[in-house]
Amino acid sequence: MSIDWNLARDYALPLGVGALAGLVAWALMTWLFRRARGRDQRRARVARVVTLPLAFALPLLFLRIASEATPLTGRPLEVLQQFLHVGLVACITWLLVRAVAAGEKAILRHNPIDIADNLAARRVQTQTRVLSRVLMGAIILLGISVVLLTFPQVRQIGKTLLASAGIVGLVAGIAAKPVFGNLIAGLQIALTQPIRLDDVVIVEGEWGRIEEIGSSYVVVRIWDERRMVVPLAWFIENPFQNWTRRSADLLGTAFLWLDYRTPLAEVRAELERICKEAPLWDGRVCVTQVTDTSEQSIQVRLLVSARNSGDAFDLRCLVRERMIDFLTRKHPYALPRLRAEITEGADVLPRQPRVQADDVRSPGAEDGVPAIVPGEPPAAV
Repeated sequence: MSIDWNLARDYALPLGVGALAGLVAWALMTWLFRRARGRDQRRARVARVVTLPLAFALPLLFLRIASEATPLTGRPLEVLQQFLHVGLVACITWLLVRAVAAGEKAILRHNPIDIADNLAARRVQTQTRVLSRVLMGAIILLGISVVLLTFPQVRQIGKTLLASAGIVGLVAGIAAKPVFGNLIAGLQIALTQPIRLDDVVIVEGEWGRIEEIGSSYVVVRIWDERRMVVPLAWFIENPFQNWTRRSADLLGTAFLWLDYRTPLAEVRAELERICKEAPLWDGRVCVTQVTDTSEQSIQVRLLVSARNSGDAFDLRCLVRERMIDFLTRKHPYALPRLRAEITEGADVLPRQPRVQADDVRSPGAEDGVPAIVPGEPPAAV
């Protein structure tokens, strides 16, 4: 079998040039990627993001251009061009996803939440994490759609589905309701921000912090190191408590039931002394109030303030312990007690004269039952 070198030269030269240019581009991108790995500058970060996808995309692009310039026709060329097209779409999708992820990391890096006043940083991090995941999901979905549309069989299926769009749309809507519900809830949370990362919340009666906001669920870190996984849509459809919605400052209360003889002025002075000595107190609120009374005691509320919920809980425990110790040492009579009064010679009914009749019985008394005589206790049977 002889080879027509004139014909081979017509398509071998473009493909050879394309392959050579692709190899050069791949080597250049690989060199740039390795060189950028040891640097921390902004340009180095950008290079690390784009070089690896471009190292695969540029050779495919040159081969795609070369395949269009060849006079070769037939099924092998169509398969080659389709393969190159799918590879290019995959590389571009990969590049866009890496770019979104790099942008997310840059924003998170410039807005740390491990500082005292992190309200603005938590707001930015929440929006960035949710929106970046939604955007990456949309990019991947778009890339898969473009790849599938390159196959004629898939395009034919698409036309068939469009012909019955009503039924398909109804079935897809019912099947994908949880997915789209969580997607829309994620966008609502990113824009309106009822919760943010590191927010202190009460969910289903559990106290915890928002540890992670994903594309379909939220992870709440409970105070005892448990993790509660809650769907995103739950935070849109159900009420919950957010203790750090505007600020982390919080008021804490300690209730004591005390005796009516409690010296409230000294209790109030002792609370102020405890707050001033406690580093957990933020200096805003320190109030002693009688909030309720009962037949036996009074309810005293000790209201204090702290910088965050953790400090508020510890401060409440500290105030409660020291106040009880103070009352036990200085004013033990102030502790609640149960009072009872026993009076000797209590008033009794006057004694009735004794009836002389021995056979007097109570009305309805039967034979064999002792008679009940007024003024006398009933005889023992």
